[in-house]
Amino acid sequence: MNEPVTIIARRRVRPGSEQAYEDWLERLTTEAKGLPGYVGAEFHRPEAGEREYKSVFRFDSLANLEAFERSDMRAAFLAEIAHHVEGDAVWDRMTGLEVWFDPPPGTIVPQPSPHRMAMLLIVVVFVLVLVLNLALGSLIGGWPLALRLLLTVTLQVLAMTYLIMPRLTRALARWIYPSTNTVS
Repeated sequence: MNEPVTIIARRRVRPGSEQAYEDWLERLTTEAKGLPGYVGAEFHRPEAGEREYKSVFRFDSLANLEAFERSDMRAAFLAEIAHHVEGDAVWDRMTGLEVWFDPPPGTIVPQPSPHRMAMLLIVVVFVLVLVLNLALGSLIGGWPLALRLLLTVTLQVLAMTYLIMPRLTRALARWIYPSTNTVS
C-alpha cells in the first residue's frame, strides 16, 4: 500500500513515570525523524484521573510503518520504556467511514480499499434508502420533507451501524481488505 498510514497508540503509564514516559516519547520522535516515510507524531496527555497516553504517528506508507515496527531502534526504545508502562500499547487506525468496516481478525494495520469502501457504501445506501422509502412511503408520505428525511436518515444510519455493516464487512472482509497483513 502506498497510502499514508496514521496510527493511534494508547498506552497506560505507571504512576510516577509520567515524566520519564514523556521524555522517552520526545527522544523517540526526534530519532524517528530520520526514518524512511516518517511523517510526524503528536501526543495527548491523559484526561484528569486517567493514565492512558495517546500518541498519533504518521507514515507515508504501510511498508514504511512495518519497517519501523521491525527496526532495532523500535525494539531498543520498547525495552527501555517497559518498566514505566503497563503492558504493550494498543494500536488503532480509524479514519472517515472506516467505523463501519471491521477488519479481518488479526489485521495488523487496517487498510481497507477506499474505492471498495465507496462502492460498497453506494450500493448499501442506495438499496437501504430505496427499501425504506418503499416501506415507509405510505405511512409518512404526507409528512414535511425535513421530517421524512430525518426519519429515513436515522433509520438508515442505525441499520447500517448496528445491523448491516458489521455482518456485511465480515462476509466481504477479504474483498474490502485485499492486501492486509494478518497474524495467525
